[in-house]
Amino acid sequence: MASVDGWRPVNELPEVAFAGRSNVGKSSLLNRLVRHKAMARVSQTPGRTREINFFRVNDRFVLADLPGYGYARISKERRAQWQPLIEGYLRNSPALRGVVLLMDVRHDPTEDDRGMLAFLAELEAPTVVVLTKIDKLRAREVESRVAEIASSLELEHDQVIPFSALTNAGRDELAEAVVALVEQPSWRAATTPQPAEPSSA
Repeated sequence: MASVDGWRPVNELPEVAFAGRSNVGKSSLLNRLVRHKAMARVSQTPGRTREINFFRVNDRFVLADLPGYGYARISKERRAQWQPLIEGYLRNSPALRGVVLLMDVRHDPTEDDRGMLAFLAELEAPTVVVLTKIDKLRAREVESRVAEIASSLELEHDQVIPFSALTNAGRDELAEAVVALVEQPSWRAATTPQPAEPSSA
């Protein structure tokens, strides 16, 4: 899906979207999650994904890979084109059950990360936060770093999943979280205002 009003696959299955910065390791995570080495294309150049890519999994649900945000070398004009695409999908996709938001464990959450988290909170969209690339840290550093980031985002420690596409750490926990999102009813029905009952004379 390349534009807000552009083509997208007809889909009646639940969808879970994956969002994050351009260099956060989203494609590697998706490939590890579904145990398929080349489902999502891994690029050496961050910011190459310009569309929303949809992957049907076992005819049970769909993973939506959103364009990465926040890469400095991408022009402001290009980023301005992607923002309506991402926000329009998140606001309007009826099949969406939740969002997996990826952040690099080595870096503090950026303004873009915080903005995306705030936007998802505004939508009241169920959100799972995953901290990627934990293999880049010493094992003893991971827990304290996860706790530090969770605290800075005002999240409980157990709301954050540490993950490594290299070592498989966190893969099963993430799979369980995705299945839980898929199996829940749409949150949109719960947040859509219901029409008032007609008053009796």
